[in-house]
Amino acid sequence: MKIISILNHKGGTGKTTSALNIGAGLARLQKKTLLVDLDPQTNLTEGLGIHKTKVSIYNSIMNGSDLPIQHISEYLDLVPSSIDLLGAELELVSRSNRETVLKDILDKVKDQYEYIIIDCPPALGMLTMNALVCTDTLLIPLEAEFYSYRGIDRMVFFITEVRTHFNEHLTIGGVFITRYNSRRLLTDQITGNVKKHFNAKLFDTKIRVNVSLAEAPAKGKDIFEYAPTSNGAIDYGNLVDEILIKI
Repeated sequence: MKIISILNHKGGTGKTTSALNIGAGLARLQKKTLLVDLDPQTNLTEGLGIHKTKVSIYNSIMNGSDLPIQHISEYLDLVPSSIDLLGAELELVSRSNRETVLKDILDKVKDQYEYIIIDCPPALGMLTMNALVCTDTLLIPLEAEFYSYRGIDRMVFFITEVRTHFNEHLTIGGVFITRYNSRRLLTDQITGNVKKHFNAKLFDTKIRVNVSLAEAPAKGKDIFEYAPTSNGAIDYGNLVDEILIKI
């Protein structure tokens, strides 16, 4: 069993799209997978067609109740989020075990899955801290734009601090480029800079710009179900294969 967090504190990097489609891709390969929506924006939850949940991961974090796991398909489950998570950052601060709340909750169910994928919020706060404390491997999506790796040093420092004080097994498993457009010179320059920064951690697979990736969540579907022959489905299929090989 492996817990993978999808992390980037910068918004708009394709983080949630990646969490959804990596999870769906693993499920297609008959890997029993649990998606955990830890983002108060609830985009992952809504992207799987679930709206206005009465019980979310917020309830489990705040009162220790069982995770409200929802069945999506034979090999894919989801722990939904809610906007209530916006208050969790402040509410967790006064807890004595505030860094390990999520770990304690996931420990109860992790043996039921081969992979747990956590969609982290776009912030380096207490919720992200909780995700990293229970994570084995981090995946970092970087948009192929000029400011894509702005602040990346701060994120790496945050990861290092968590590894030092709470989770010595935490590793950066890989970095991958999203919204890639090979016809743009700037894209190749950015990819080269990322390669210099992360070296062998940069995955070969790049997620190309593809309108189907934006349309699928609006229909409550993953890219493989919505547009199985699209570039988006091809790219995320290749990314999942690379993840299985390298992680």
